[in-house]
Amino acid sequence: MSPSLFQVLNISSQDMNSRIEDLGNSSNSIANINTNGYKTSRMNFQELLDGANRSGVKTSTTQLMTTQGQFETTDVATDLAINGDGFFAVTLTNGNLAYTRDGQFQLDENKKLVTANGNSVVMQGTIPTTATEIAIDKNGIISAKVEDAWISAGSIQLSRFMNPSGLSNIGSNLYAESLNSGKAQIGAPGTANFGVIAPGTLEGSNVNMADEMTHMIVIQRSFQMASKAFETTSEMINSAIHLRKV
Repeated sequence: MSPSLFQVLNISSQDMNSRIEDLGNSSNSIANINTNGYKTSRMNFQELLDGANRSGVKTSTTQLMTTQGQFETTDVATDLAINGDGFFAVTLTNGNLAYTRDGQFQLDENKKLVTANGNSVVMQGTIPTTATEIAIDKNGIISAKVEDAWISAGSIQLSRFMNPSGLSNIGSNLYAESLNSGKAQIGAPGTANFGVIAPGTLEGSNVNMADEMTHMIVIQRSFQMASKAFETTSEMINSAIHLRKV
């Protein structure tokens, strides 16, 4: 059975709303093109069915794209990039764990390794408060220089997920595990299925400007089509109402 004019009006309205959501997501990716370790995402839409008829669309999932970003050498000891699979785990102020690919870390006044937002990087061991210098190797081993001697100060492990595309974006370039991502698996950098750390290096975002601009053009055209359908249907309904009054 063909959809009624009011069904068409509802479908075109939902299509426009979906395109606005998609445009916001794409715009956010472009805004973060220079954000270290940022991962772009794609919105997946699902058709809504009313019996045998299509009755619109809704956002089903937002899929994280986990392709590797370009590396930039900084020669800063606390700048770390992951070459391969895995995330750095950090502890939020509320005690919850979050995950990031942004390895622009620093030492706070207590010689704790923290993110730019002050979240503690999860690591094993303790860096001495008297340390004047630290070094981190590709396997996450941390060495600290105390007076004139280098000592072992701990290690950084990585977290990986069976489905990293299913991680939840919680803002500030941080992600949380979800039912879709599965539980975090912990392992040392360089061991089976885990990437290695590139010290003195930062990973750039994986946003491709050309792809995003092309996608935004597609969104714009789709929105125009939905808008035209909405406008035409609205005019048809108004005409039908006017004819009944004559």
